[in-house]
Amino acid sequence: MMQLDVLTAISPVDGRYRRATGALADYFSEAGLIRYRVRVEVEYFIALAELPLPRLKSLDSRKVSGLREIYRHFELADARRIKEIEAVTNHDVKAVEYFLAERFEKLGLADYKQFIHFGLTSQDINNTAMPLALKEAWQQVIRPALDRLVKKLRELARQWKDVPMLARTHGQPATPTRLGKEIMVFAERIRGQLHLLEAVPFSAKFGGATGNFNAHLAAYPDIDWVAFADNLVNDRLGLKRTRLTTQIEPYDNLAAFCHGLARINTIALDLCRDIWTYISMDYFKQKIKAGEVGSSTMPHKVNPIDFENAEGNLGVANSLLEHMAAKLPVSRLQRDLTDSTVTRNLGVALGHGLIALGSIGRGLDKLLLNRQALENDLENNWAVVAEAIQTILRREGVKDAYERLKQLTRTNRRITRQTVSEFVSGLPVPEAVKQELTAICPQNYTGIQLVD
Repeated sequence: MMQLDVLTAISPVDGRYRRATGALADYFSEAGLIRYRVRVEVEYFIALAELPLPRLKSLDSRKVSGLREIYRHFELADARRIKEIEAVTNHDVKAVEYFLAERFEKLGLADYKQFIHFGLTSQDINNTAMPLALKEAWQQVIRPALDRLVKKLRELARQWKDVPMLARTHGQPATPTRLGKEIMVFAERIRGQLHLLEAVPFSAKFGGATGNFNAHLAAYPDIDWVAFADNLVNDRLGLKRTRLTTQIEPYDNLAAFCHGLARINTIALDLCRDIWTYISMDYFKQKIKAGEVGSSTMPHKVNPIDFENAEGNLGVANSLLEHMAAKLPVSRLQRDLTDSTVTRNLGVALGHGLIALGSIGRGLDKLLLNRQALENDLENNWAVVAEAIQTILRREGVKDAYERLKQLTRTNRRITRQTVSEFVSGLPVPEAVKQELTAICPQNYTGIQLVD
């Protein structure tokens, strides 16, 4: 069997694109997930000690600090030790419990080992560790990458805010616009979806085997375990505890997160296709990097590969996100195990999205505006000013204004500045209106400036 390496990895997320996705390893790798499980177990134990329980005395600050060092300085060797234990237990969370028992011995807490994982089911740990990893990966890796994209788009929008551009609706020449405004559309769409996504909480389950604190209540009936769990999950870990659950968190909010992120990815994909098309129309040239090859046989090629790469990766990301959103909220009775293998792919979905964001950023940095191509396109499509002319004629009370312009422009002959000038000269309107009409051209018929 081949040794695991970026060159032998089955998934391109951990292979070809490792440089782009490496930041997510701390959150979604096997070692990353184990570290988050350890963190939840440790914080749970500390919270129990602070109650305190009769046989679990309150810990001094030195002991608490030592416990937190277990996950704060969690190393690959620690993860390997847990996997060694799991090879015997055949249970991933129980392996974490036994690992912590070993560490408790070293910390002088051997008398308290029975309170590790006290009264819990594995899903109290998994369904808290996973959303905690997701929240921190979102805050520290994915959201900053999206913010950088929005910032770049806004910069380009302002740079090109006064550049007139022929619009195309249904692929056909249409009312002119401004290039900057068209770029700003994507920035605002992403910002709007980010705002919606902020309302989705990172939810966790913490309530025992079937969500009712059965074991906790049996052992210590006088403790308010609901308040205890709320404090642990909401205040200590910064998540939102779902109070009514089965053995697992219902994943409704995770589904909403997946849907929200998928919508952002779809907007980014739409951006990629539009920029790709503008490049094909020669509106943009691309910076040439020394040594790069665009084609193995055609030396002249400079392909828009960054936007193509992003589009492909966004598609893969959304396939996973949409599957998770549809599958995870569905579980047989109080639980089945189908969620476990699915949630392990959260990092894969976010990884493909992160690859795409990097590619889009590189692609945008390569763009060189070809103003002459935009100018030529406008000059070759004088028919688009027909909308303005017929609207002003309606204002002036000219009958059949739309039909007059339809007869002029709905033809296979080319409409030029001269064609429009001759048409205007024969209109039954005052000279001042004719001057107003002849002043309109594709280059200045761009509407309100919407980019500040």
